[in-house]
Formats: sequence, structure tokens, C-alpha cells
Amino acid sequence: MSHADSPKGDVRRGACILAMETSCDETAVAIFKDGRLVASEVASQIAIHSEFGGVVPEVASRNHLRALRPTLDRTLRSAGLVLREIDAIAATNGPGLATSLMLGMSMAKGLAVALKKPFIAVNHMEGHLLSPFMNDPSGPCDSVGLVVSGGHTLLVRVLGIGRYQMLGKTVDDAAGEAFDKVGKLLGLPYPGGPRVAALAEHGNASRFELPRSMLHSGDYQFSFSGLKTAVRYLLPKHDPVPVADICASFQEAVVDVLVEKTMRAVRLSEVRTLALSGGVSCNVRLRECFQKACSDAGVRLLLAPHALCTDNAAMIAYVAFLHLRDGAAGDLAADVCPNLAAMNWLCRESKLTPAG
Repeated sequence: MSHADSPKGDVRRGACILAMETSCDETAVAIFKDGRLVASEVASQIAIHSEFGGVVPEVASRNHLRALRPTLDRTLRSAGLVLREIDAIAATNGPGLATSLMLGMSMAKGLAVALKKPFIAVNHMEGHLLSPFMNDPSGPCDSVGLVVSGGHTLLVRVLGIGRYQMLGKTVDDAAGEAFDKVGKLLGLPYPGGPRVAALAEHGNASRFELPRSMLHSGDYQFSFSGLKTAVRYLLPKHDPVPVADICASFQEAVVDVLVEKTMRAVRLSEVRTLALSGGVSCNVRLRECFQKACSDAGVRLLLAPHALCTDNAAMIAYVAFLHLRDGAAGDLAADVCPNLAAMNWLCRESKLTPAG
């Protein structure tokens, strides 16, 4: 966090922080006050992008422009607040779609200038990473965090607020991306990932032996592209296609890799807490397997509530609150950081050397 250009805010525990999240196709606004979430609104664009079979950046930014002000108004009404009661403004600055990020950042900065309040730029992945701690009174602690979403699969050592060590990440497709692509291969409607998971509940997970890529690679990297390709080669061999069994077998392969490599990182890091977050962490089978693995290992498992797993502004407001409480100042000069550089930023903030 920089200490340039933006006024200092009220950093007492009762500080009221308004945050905006527009990294992809969800327009979200939330308010964090008195150390707790008091309002969170999300305007989804799923129905809009389903026509195209995926997110179209230009369409996403156009709809953010339409939805931001109404979503802000709904959030303020839900919290029973007016803008002059806000102590600080935050927004996601990356990673994500550049044009979408610019809209949220621009509106948040404009509010910060008009209200003479500090502006805090928040890394989207830091939001996911710390979201499981939002309902924990003690806050973030020494732990391992697994973020599994449509665009990212990250294994991170959390040493404290703003102090992270990247242990591993995907070298190709993210777990959620692989779910969505398999859904598309099977002809399922967009978004395919949740539909694959739903069908997997009715399938035989042991019918097809699919690859567990990089399971024994000796590091914490992930790879799911080969698994997706294995599904593609499997389809022409069956008529009719046993969709539920393929979904279940595919899901089991993803879960096996995520659980095995994550629990290995937990053991070798000698921590007693695992934080699981991101959209894929809503997956029922993934949660079941992590709950069993953590119970067997005597490790505390923290799960973000379902509403905080997919993209939302509540996690952005929470991270801004933590940084402000720790003495960070605002930075109106902060720019959007849409690509991999945002992940380098996450490590650079930690002042630790990435491992794995």
C-alpha cells in the first residue's frame, strides 16, 4: 500500500468501508462497518454472457457501467447508510479484465475524491485468500491458503496480513477453467462448471481412470489441461456418452490432486490451519474430501461462505479494512493490474521469495 495522494481514513475498528468489485462479469458493492459485513450486493451477468458461451470483455464492461450506480444505491439502502458516513473507498485493481477493472476503479476513485476519503486498491486474489477469515474474530493467521476459481489455482502460505509466500499455482488451466471446458465438451449450457459438478453427484467416479497430472511432481504446481484433453479423447469412444460418469470421474481426478498437494503443503509447512476459497470451493465433493483430510490430520479447515466464494465486494472491503487497520494509507495513483503482474504484486508485497 502506498502513502501517496489520498487522505488518511478513520482506522478505528468501527471504520466504515465501501468496496467495489468489477474484475470480470459480476458488478459487486459491499460495506464493512464495525468490524463486520453489513451489506453486500452482486449484479450477475451470467444470463447475458450465456448467449455467447463465455464472458465477452466488451459486453462485461458495458454492463458494469449500467449496473454500478444501481448496485451502489442498493448496498447503501441495505446498510441504512449514506455516502457521507463512509470512511474509506476500496476497489479491485487486478487481476481481471482491464476494461472492467477500470470502471470499478474509476467510480471508486471518483467517490474518494468527492468525499475526501482514502482510496485503497485491493488485489482480487488477496480478497479470495483472506475471505475464509472474515467470520473468524482472530482474523488471518499463519496458515496455508488454497484459492480455486475459474481463472486461478493458487497455493499460498499466509504469514499475516500482506505477508504471503506463493507455494504453487497452475501451469496451464485453472481448476475452474477445466470444469467449464469439460462442460463445453459435453455440450452443457454456460457456465459448464457447476453443471459438471451437479451431474457428477449422480455418476460413477471410478468408471474412468483419468490422469492426476503433476500429482507426484515434487512441487506444488498444478496442471489440468491434460485432464481436459483426456476427457475430449474419451468422448468419441462412447455412444451414447455416459455424461454423469465422465463428470464424476473428471471431478474426482481434480479433487484428488487438489487435496493431495494441498495437504502435503500443510504438513511440510507445519501449520494447523487451511483456508479454502474461490468459486470452485463451493464444490460439494471438494469440501467433503478436504473436511475428511483435515479432520484426519487434526488441521482446522476454514471455508468461505458460499456467497463469498464467487466474485464479491465483501472480500475486497474486508481486505481494505485489514490494511487500513494496520496503518496503510490510500493511493489515488494506483492503476489497474489486469494480468499475471497482479500475482507478482501479491508476492512482492510479502517481501518473501516465492517458493515452488
